[in-house]
Amino acid sequence: MPTLAIAIFVAVFAIATFRGIHLGVLMLPAAVAVGIWLAGMPIRDILAGFPINILVLVAGVTYFFGIAQANGTIDLAIQKLIAAVGDRRALLPFLIFLITAGVASMGSSQAGYVMIPLAMAAARRSAVDPMLMGVALNSGMSTGGFAPTSLFGIVTVTTARQAGIDLSPITLLAAAAVANLALLLVAAWMFPGQSIATAPRNSAIDPAAAGARSRFASNQIVTLVCMVGLILSVVTGFSLGYQPDLGVIAFGLGAVLALMYPEAGVEGTRRIDWSTIFMVGGIVTFVGVLQRLDAVNLMGHAAMNVGTPIVAAFVICMIAGLVSAFASTAGILAALVPLAVPLATSGGVAGWALMSAMGVCASIVDASPFSTTGALIVASAAESERPRLKSLLTRWGLSMVVVGPVIAVLVLLLIGRS
Repeated sequence: MPTLAIAIFVAVFAIATFRGIHLGVLMLPAAVAVGIWLAGMPIRDILAGFPINILVLVAGVTYFFGIAQANGTIDLAIQKLIAAVGDRRALLPFLIFLITAGVASMGSSQAGYVMIPLAMAAARRSAVDPMLMGVALNSGMSTGGFAPTSLFGIVTVTTARQAGIDLSPITLLAAAAVANLALLLVAAWMFPGQSIATAPRNSAIDPAAAGARSRFASNQIVTLVCMVGLILSVVTGFSLGYQPDLGVIAFGLGAVLALMYPEAGVEGTRRIDWSTIFMVGGIVTFVGVLQRLDAVNLMGHAAMNVGTPIVAAFVICMIAGLVSAFASTAGILAALVPLAVPLATSGGVAGWALMSAMGVCASIVDASPFSTTGALIVASAAESERPRLKSLLTRWGLSMVVVGPVIAVLVLLLIGRS
């Protein structure tokens, strides 16, 4: 029975990916069918596994930052920060990395998509290699996505804690930041770009000019204050050992903005990321059924039997990277975190290190043009740059399937052995 349930789980993933069907639409009814048919569970118990806490977190955060996006606060802040670089070309990819990480921390790594057209245009203007800029964008989204206020971080930390693994959100964010910054430094060495003197300039896409055209309006200043308040409340809460409910805080601040500016609240409601909520919810619900059938422990112990705990960790991290290169990163994290629990609790490796490594490995492959991030980066490049950029991103993204687990295991797991 457990083997058949796992096969159905994998089949649903494959069908949703290759047929372009929303994963949650297939996963939730499949979870109910498998729970009734194979596990003998009543529907009430099956649906009790739907993660309401994740629903509140994702809905609250995307609601609040949807308001900030809709009223232009985020876009204007991005333009002004890019304008501050001017012609200091060597700093531009690192500034883009920091800005994108900040934007991606605002609910979802996908929020970083707003940076792609601006960043690729700025790269052309400043003679930065588009490949370097692409890595900066993906690294920023990968880093920010693991913030306590963003989807990857929410899914990884929440799922790990439900499985009994003590994973600090700050530790997870730090691991992602160090790993992605290291990748950006390697890319800066490999793709130094053109000479600034020979680079073509295009005033039509000059970010400095774009950033100087307007000032923050009063409603945008209030939104900025609320954004800072959200970030400070999260960082302070975790630093003091509390468990702040990010979703509730975000809904509260969003409600303040909606009371002051009712039209903003309407737009924020439209931007709640229901798609991600139901995708993660369907996966977590199915994983709950797998846990009832003891299939999760079966797969976890199978990975442990590959060899030593370090080898088993490498295999799990490589699976995370390989599957994530062609499917939803958030979905992969929700599915694989419970599967890694037996290894994480075996004593061979530290649970926090394994979860951090797995999360990083699942996200750094998104630079591949087979993923949405990589595809948007290629599409935003100049037409003449696209063939080379697509080829380089393909090699970079797929190489991360192996390079990521090797480095993650060596750096995170070896130093985190218990």
